[in-house]
Amino acid sequence: MKKTAVFPGSFDPITVGHLDLIKRAVPLFDKIIVAIGVNSQKKYLFTLEQRVEWLEKVFKKMPTVHVDKFEGLTAHYCKKKKSKFLIRGLRNSSDFDYEKTISQLNNIVGDGIETVFLISAPEYSHISSTIVREIIKGGGEAKKFLPKEVKIKLK
Repeated sequence: MKKTAVFPGSFDPITVGHLDLIKRAVPLFDKIIVAIGVNSQKKYLFTLEQRVEWLEKVFKKMPTVHVDKFEGLTAHYCKKKKSKFLIRGLRNSSDFDYEKTISQLNNIVGDGIETVFLISAPEYSHISSTIVREIIKGGGEAKKFLPKEVKIKLK
């Protein structure tokens, strides 16, 4: 049986930390779906189309990594995709406390979905999409936090 994992997120924008986690997860699974969760209540800096385009460029040379988008509960999306695994990155103990609770709920709602936690590499532990968005909005240079395929055009 093929092992499929879902790595959900807003990827607003994708960071080098996200990319590192996926590269490290590739040997563990037959297929990884990097899935952009769409929440109509949330305000994004970048359009869904832009984020999908970036992800497709970033993972173009990784044949077992697929890009998708979804609405609703992550656990329901996993069931639809026949995935029994979620991938989540942990940068610190606060991430662990939050992600542990979510993983337990996903396990119940998703009928046994397992969350695989990967600890952030030390050089990426300070990077988050939230921080990178703030740098971008403030007019700072965010290039070192983004995969080379991600080109930000500020208005």
